Amino acid sequence: MKKLFWPALAVAASLASAGGAMAQLKIGVAGPLTGPNAAFGAQLKNGAEQAAADINAKGGINGQKIELSFGDDVSDPRQGVSVANKFVGDKVQFVLGHFNSGVTMPASEVYAENGLMMVTPSATNPKITERNLWNVFRTCGRDDQQGEVAAKYIADKFKGKKIAIVHDKTTYGQGLADETKKGLTKAGIKEVLYEGVNIGEKDFSALVSKIKASGAELVYWGGLHTEGGLLVRQMRDQGVKAPLMGGDGIASDEFAAIAGPGAEGTLMTFAPDPRKRPEAKAVVAKFEAKKFNPEAYTLYTYAALEVVAQAAAAAKTLDPKKVAAEVRGGKTYKTVIGDLKYDKKGDITRPDYVMYTWKKGADGKITYVQN
Repeated sequence: MKKLFWPALAVAASLASAGGAMAQLKIGVAGPLTGPNAAFGAQLKNGAEQAAADINAKGGINGQKIELSFGDDVSDPRQGVSVANKFVGDKVQFVLGHFNSGVTMPASEVYAENGLMMVTPSATNPKITERNLWNVFRTCGRDDQQGEVAAKYIADKFKGKKIAIVHDKTTYGQGLADETKKGLTKAGIKEVLYEGVNIGEKDFSALVSKIKASGAELVYWGGLHTEGGLLVRQMRDQGVKAPLMGGDGIASDEFAAIAGPGAEGTLMTFAPDPRKRPEAKAVVAKFEAKKFNPEAYTLYTYAALEVVAQAAAAAKTLDPKKVAAEVRGGKTYKTVIGDLKYDKKGDITRPDYVMYTWKKGADGKITYVQN
């Protein structure tokens, strides 16, 4: 009997260990954790970590504790696909991310084929939810909505002025620029310049010369804070005083760090500041205690995990397809960025864009302030 007893104990221990491992729900977090857009990657990472800690403190999701797995896509579509395949191999069931629209598109197809549900906190290109994929959701708005808000503002505040449009040739940047251009066309406004630049480009002197020659009185920028900040700096260096207007892609304090004093007066479309919502007060305090400013997409990532948790609880399952069906069912989810309700495409149903101006505060720091 003793000979059988020890192996039996070993088997029991092995089963207990396996049971413990199964009690972990793997959730992937994907974005540019390194590279020029690492500031946004930090927002996704910190938002996910705090949400997971808070949900785990309450017992996890359907009794299982969340285990986060991080994937660095460096804002590169090919690397995004590699991250997606790694998540599949690691048995991840839900994904928070990716950050860039151009990375989210191909990665989402890998997830759809392999049974993973994803919620992006930041990818705004309309096509992301227009492809009839079962698994794709977002907590942010869309660029057709954002472009419409920008175009209406320009038509109202810059009536009769010359408008230049510049973009970074990415799915996000050019898509946003084109949606704004579409809105301007409807308003009877024809841009005096339409140009694209390359990601990673540093010298915009030739472009700035074109902007100056066009007489542009506003430069609309479709792209991220990296190239956008350099463009503003070089515009000011060459004596171009026209303000820049951008979208949510410049919603990082790094924009002002790159642009310098010339950032003041920049216009930007973004959602109403989630940090100021009453629902976010307690969570914001936790971030502040850690000396992390939960700007831009930090709370959108936190909310993405809240949606997954609440939908899984309502569906009484961790099956991604059943959880996705639950989200599309029209239920309202209570999150740190307010109440979210989804349409059949996977988009939130509320309009989510307002105008900001970058202003210098009493401390001398230039940051974005809601108009």
